[in-house]
Parts: sequence; C-alpha cells; structure tokens
Amino acid sequence: MSTTQVPQDADELRAAVRERYAEAARAAARPADAATGCCAPVCCGDAGPGAAGTAQVGGGKDAITRDLYDDEAAQTSQAALAASLGCGNPTALADLRPGEDVLDLGSGGGLDVLLSARRVSPGGTAYGVDMTPEMLDLARRNQVEAGVQNARFLLGTIEAVPLPDASVDVVISNCVINLAADKDAVLAEAARLLRPGGRFAVSDVVLLKPLPEAATQLMQLWTGCIAGALRDTDYVARLTAAGFVDAGVEVTRTYSRQDVLDLAATLPADLLPAGDEAEQLLDALDGAVASAFVRAVRP
Repeated sequence: MSTTQVPQDADELRAAVRERYAEAARAAARPADAATGCCAPVCCGDAGPGAAGTAQVGGGKDAITRDLYDDEAAQTSQAALAASLGCGNPTALADLRPGEDVLDLGSGGGLDVLLSARRVSPGGTAYGVDMTPEMLDLARRNQVEAGVQNARFLLGTIEAVPLPDASVDVVISNCVINLAADKDAVLAEAARLLRPGGRFAVSDVVLLKPLPEAATQLMQLWTGCIAGALRDTDYVARLTAAGFVDAGVEVTRTYSRQDVLDLAATLPADLLPAGDEAEQLLDALDGAVASAFVRAVRP
C-alpha cells in the first residue's frame, strides 16, 4: 500500500481539500472535461466527457452522486449541475420558503445556492461560502448564466464564515462537513449563524459502523468523503453539544461492497492494498458508508 498518510493538522487537510476542489473547478470549466463526483474529481466518480456532455441529472454516475436532482437543477444551470460534487440534495431537505435567508457551507460550483435562491425569492437571499477561489469564480459565472439575482458567494472557510451572528434562517451543506478536520468548530459556527428557530439541514456522508484503520490512512479516501465521515450517532451527539435540538440522521443510501469497489476503481492503483488485505477492507466497508440527511434546530 502507498505510504500516503492522512494530514496531521487542519491546515494540511484544508490545503489538500482545497487543491482537489480547485482541480474540480478547473475541469468543470473545460466543457469536454467536466469533473463530477462526490468530493473530488478522482475519487468519487466518472469524470469523463460523457458525464459533462449529457449534464446528467444528479451530476455523477457513481454510487454517491447519481440521481440526486430532478430536472429543476438542469434548468437552473447545466454548468453548475455538471460541477456538482455532492452526495445529496439539501435544497429538497430544507423545505425553503420565500423570504428566508439560507447559507450553503462549501458551496462549490453554486448549484445548491442557485436552487435555494429561487426558492427563497422574493425577499430572501442565498449565500454560499467556499475556500477555493476557483470554485467561487465558477459559481459566479454560473449565477450570471442562470440569471439569479439574490445569491451571494463569499470567500471563507466553513469554520469561519464572513457573516454576522444570527444572519440566516437555514444552513445547508452537501458532502462537505465530513471533509472538515474540526467538525465541532463547523457545527458551532452553524449555530452562531442561525437565528433562533433556524434549521440545520445538510446532506453528508456518514459511517454506520467503525471504519477500518487502513481506510483512514488513505489520503485519497479522506479527500473523497469516506475516511473523514462521522458515525451517525456521533453526528447527533456533536450537534447536541453545539446547542442544537431535535438532531437526527436519516440514511438515504447505504453503499454496498460493489459500490465501494466501483469507487476504489477510480483511485490510483498504488494507493490501494492488494490480495487478502484488499478483500478484508472491502468486507469491512460493505454497508459501513452511507449518504444521509442530517437535521437539527437551533433553539
């Protein structure tokens, strides 16, 4: 197996994730080579020309990214859909209403922000925060092409969003919180930003049982949504500790051994174990990883 290791600190992890998202944005800007997949162009799906050329509903073809959106997404922005790196559809989860203000943590190419902006109009604003300048540039181009006026894209991290306290009614996110090194800081920031009674409604990858140590040592898996994911029960506990109430995790898709094998096929071969070690890793990952809706309320 490769000796590539999980980053040792938050800055190192953030830099690795930023580079992956920057590459995804650069690829999405090339019409014949749009990147799709859950959290990185290499690790989570088919990023070939067919995925981009068809502007496939859901963005990707792999187990995590397929069939996430209906035709509304394609009608909003084909380019934003092609660059979608999510594992769910938080805009459907959040039940957004006209006049509300919503924030997308890790907004990427802007698809969920643009969908949210239309749902909170008139009177509401959809904000997106992202730490990758290339993604912000892509999102702003997609906003212009979609003709959406009530969206704002901000440069920042999901641990330190450049908005004042109690500035939004809803916080959404799509397969991003699992990438954060300090998830407690992210959840505390979400609580700070929400108004009383505000809703936390994110799509994320979660673990349903402990992850094998071998998987946590794969940098590619970490930046590809899996190794950084929380246990479902741990997610609820951390939300409660951050001050939220009514926290819950609703599993929407559990990934089978074959799903994991399909994802592994997109990784460089030298990062993966072989022989019996590979079989044991696949057995352990079978049914361990899921996409889920994660909900909570700020009192």
